[in-house]
Amino acid sequence: MITPYFLENFWGEKNNGFDVLYHNMKHGQISSKELTDFIRERSTIEESYARSMTKLAKTAGNFSQLGTFAPVWDVFKSSTEKLATCHMELVKKLQELIKEVQKYVEEQAKAHKKTKEEVAPTLEAVQNIQTTSQALQKSKESYNTKTVEQERLRKEGATQRDVDKAGVKAKKATEAYKSYVEKYAAAKSEFELKMAETAQKFQDIEENHILHMKEIIQSYSQSVDETHIQIGEVHKEFVRNIENTSVESLLQKLSESKGTGKERPGPIEFEECNTAIATEGAKPRKRKPFGIPVRRKDKDTDSTESAEVEAANTANGAPPGYYGAIDIQNANVPRVDAEGFCIRPEANENDAKDNSFYSSSDSEDEDEPRKFHVEIKPVRPNNGTHQNQATIDELKASIGNIILSPSASGQLRRNQSSDELAKPRAPTSYELANNDLLSLDPFGPTHAAGSSYASSSTVPVPNRPVTPLTAGALVPPPRPSSRPKLPTGKLTGINEIVRPFSPPKTSNASPPPPAAPLARAESSSSLSSNASLSAGNTPTVGTSRGPSPVTLASQDALPIAVAFTESVNAYFKGADPTKCIVKITGDMTLSFPMGIIKVFTNNPSPAVLTFKLKNISRLEQILPNQQLLYSDSSQSDSNSKDFWFNMQALTSYLRKASDQNPSASYYNVDIIKYQVQSDGIHSTPLNLTVYWKCTALTSDLRVDYRYNPNSMAQPGPLTNVQVLVPVDGGVTNMHSLPSSVWNSEQNKCLWKLNDISERSENEGSGSLRAKFELSNGPSSPSTLAVQFMSEGSTLSGVDMELQGSGYRLSLNKKRFATGRYMADC
Repeated sequence: MITPYFLENFWGEKNNGFDVLYHNMKHGQISSKELTDFIRERSTIEESYARSMTKLAKTAGNFSQLGTFAPVWDVFKSSTEKLATCHMELVKKLQELIKEVQKYVEEQAKAHKKTKEEVAPTLEAVQNIQTTSQALQKSKESYNTKTVEQERLRKEGATQRDVDKAGVKAKKATEAYKSYVEKYAAAKSEFELKMAETAQKFQDIEENHILHMKEIIQSYSQSVDETHIQIGEVHKEFVRNIENTSVESLLQKLSESKGTGKERPGPIEFEECNTAIATEGAKPRKRKPFGIPVRRKDKDTDSTESAEVEAANTANGAPPGYYGAIDIQNANVPRVDAEGFCIRPEANENDAKDNSFYSSSDSEDEDEPRKFHVEIKPVRPNNGTHQNQATIDELKASIGNIILSPSASGQLRRNQSSDELAKPRAPTSYELANNDLLSLDPFGPTHAAGSSYASSSTVPVPNRPVTPLTAGALVPPPRPSSRPKLPTGKLTGINEIVRPFSPPKTSNASPPPPAAPLARAESSSSLSSNASLSAGNTPTVGTSRGPSPVTLASQDALPIAVAFTESVNAYFKGADPTKCIVKITGDMTLSFPMGIIKVFTNNPSPAVLTFKLKNISRLEQILPNQQLLYSDSSQSDSNSKDFWFNMQALTSYLRKASDQNPSASYYNVDIIKYQVQSDGIHSTPLNLTVYWKCTALTSDLRVDYRYNPNSMAQPGPLTNVQVLVPVDGGVTNMHSLPSSVWNSEQNKCLWKLNDISERSENEGSGSLRAKFELSNGPSSPSTLAVQFMSEGSTLSGVDMELQGSGYRLSLNKKRFATGRYMADC
């Protein structure tokens, strides 16, 4: 049993013990709330630390996987992830504890309200004895004064009449004094009785409160202690793993994974030169892996394949019938070296154009140089008969699911190598215009139509629907460093092979199949980064816990994802809507999974990625990436525009990104930037009006806002809404509605609002009010800044639709957010 401290120590002359005990009870509720805030702050710190550890684990996973030390990074990654998990578990425990404390605070408030009603009689008794005490003291003073006055008159020999009057007054004072003494005795008795009960009640409440608070603290300390134990176990496991990772094991892993073989080179004996064989091997018709430019004198449609020509073709390793008819007799055979490799002739660009694959020999003049036509026939397995002409359908039927093996690395690069494509280039008009487009200067001039945007029209664009790859002349390549030979017996593959230098398919068949459920590499995380791959810059990549689901043997259409991100910049001036300045810009980003690079690389001519940009009637300017995209400027549809990729350049960029970060699961490519036409204040999702009233002592602020669903293609809620207002003049106190936060260091007031939509109160309209008390006024009306964002919709309504086959859209993500969104009075 605890000593009744409250019963013995809260009496006193002025009887203020009840007031002290009652306010002490109310302070207990404040302590509970402060403990909640403390635990919440600790939870926030732990969550931030856990997220940082998770980020560090991902960083460790992205470190180089090459070299002997590479397996050690797996140990670091695993240990760091476990540490992050420990801290996240502590966060969950603390959040559960916060819920318990909040529940206790609510119960405590109800108990205090009930106690207030129960101790109301005690409060009346306290007030009664305090009033009686004061009245008793006054009556006592009056009694003493009247008695002394009567005695003075009697001693001074005053008239009997004055003495009698003084006696009457003294008698009344005496009776009043005796009456208050009796009242005080009754009030004292009642006060002591009720105060004793109330003091004990207050002590019981405080005992229960302190016990409950100690239980909460015990739960808090237990959760922290359990987390520290888990962290200690993780650290011990990390030490054991490092100790178990011996030098020998690391060397063994590298030898097993990267070893090149155990057979040492054998001896080589000197062999005398056989001049007969060497001379025969140097014949020019023995090696014809590529086409040869010729000059044909006469049209010969009846030429047939001779046995000698067929033997020359099969000497390359190609099956019979793989090459079409070649007029060797009329061909201009180039010079070759000792081993049969052709020496590249010196030719300028005009010669290359004249020897183009697509040149028509039927309409040319007899005196002009002629070209021969090479047809590569498909391999028909288990069938020795071949046709001289093969259609596209026959080609599909004969090949089926066969493509060239990845081991056949000797592929012909048309006019430009992958190394040249991967080199950084000087900024183009596309890149220079991006900086101007993204910067907001509400008072600056608008770009002229003939400025940086006009330069993009000077880039030559091939006619659709030809594949946008430069078709170089079919000339023998320079001698390679090694001799790649086509292994005809080792073929693996995907569904089909697209013929080299063929236009993309534009059939009216059924649309591509619906998007399958997103795999890990197709998730929304692949579009979380706003940064992307731009021409000449380092590609943006992303990581995930697993490999990309796109593999070389994938039978489905290749998945890609698209994201539209728009930025709205606005400046509101007073209540006049005509003075509102608005600028809206946007970015279109495509995300490619890691596995698609292997498909592009192993297929020398992948299906051309073509798409239609829809709902562009509201766009003022469209800036495509000139190094990756082509478009037809002659299109007449004002609400859509077709684009198609330079697949060779796209493959080069993706390969560069893969080389820089092999562990990434996706790669983002920034392909189009655009600017949206604005209709003044009608284009802003949130209309603002600001009013200031500044005096020497105070400054009054009112901000009216209104949600504008008509500005969005699909109205959605505005989230993370914040309003920031700087106030000068030495603010000493602030009153705001709704409540806001004042930062005394930066002299700024911040409102954080709930989501704003049509379902909000007053259909998304409201006001912010604040009164600032100043010590060095008056203050100057300042410009306030607003930020918000919205997911699932854009302001322009622009969209994207894939054309043709071979690809499917796995994700279409849309969002917009504020850039510089300001308002002034």
